[in-house]
Amino acid sequence: VQLQASGGGLVQAGGSLRLSCVVSRSTFSNNAIGWYRQAPGKQRELVAAIYSDSSTHYADSVKGRFTISRDNAKNTVYLRMNSLKPEDTAVYLCNFGSQVTIQHGPFHSWGQGTLVTVSS
Repeated sequence: VQLQASGGGLVQAGGSLRLSCVVSRSTFSNNAIGWYRQAPGKQRELVAAIYSDSSTHYADSVKGRFTISRDNAKNTVYLRMNSLKPEDTAVYLCNFGSQVTIQHGPFHSWGQGTLVTVSS
């Protein structure tokens, strides 16, 4: 299964970025897709998830600032990040699974991720 995350970069605090996760077609339609992040020295955390019915879940730390969406025609899940803060700095990764495993694992193999750096 291919998981390709992109769209990271360097942005000032208060700025915005949009991340993209391309998932292989056979996986996309029947699974939940999650965006995670891992900052240096910290545990990986689930930032946002979107389920096959398009319902969503957000971590408390990003509610109201991040929006997850999916484009079924492009097999792509997006994470729009607004009002970025320095504490959002991390490698962002995507993965897929059921409603349970997307939050608790076990997880499929991780792709490379995309680095988001927010300067103060």
